[in-house]
Amino acid sequence: MLAAERSRTRERIAALRRDHAAIVEGMALTSTDDEHDPEGQTTAVDRSRTEALLAGAERRLEDLDAAELRLEEGTYGVCEVCGRRIPLARLEVRPTARTCVDHAA
Repeated sequence: MLAAERSRTRERIAALRRDHAAIVEGMALTSTDDEHDPEGQTTAVDRSRTEALLAGAERRLEDLDAAELRLEEGTYGVCEVCGRRIPLARLEVRPTARTCVDHAA
């Protein structure tokens, strides 16, 4: 479960990095002022959105790495607040969960 999610997240990060690089390269190659183009969104908006998606994917990978560490330490699936087992249904939906539903923020 964690390994597959980590693999998908790494692939997403790689794709987003490629997209970001293409946007930045495109911006460097043109001197067009697309900020005032009535035809659609700007490359600056595309860049910002891609950066936000990339940051989210990187946070997701960090959460997955932390879950993997908890698995290795034998604390995966244990609520960090009360010490009770986190129900499997919650872990299936959210494999990076650190707390049970009662203690979720």
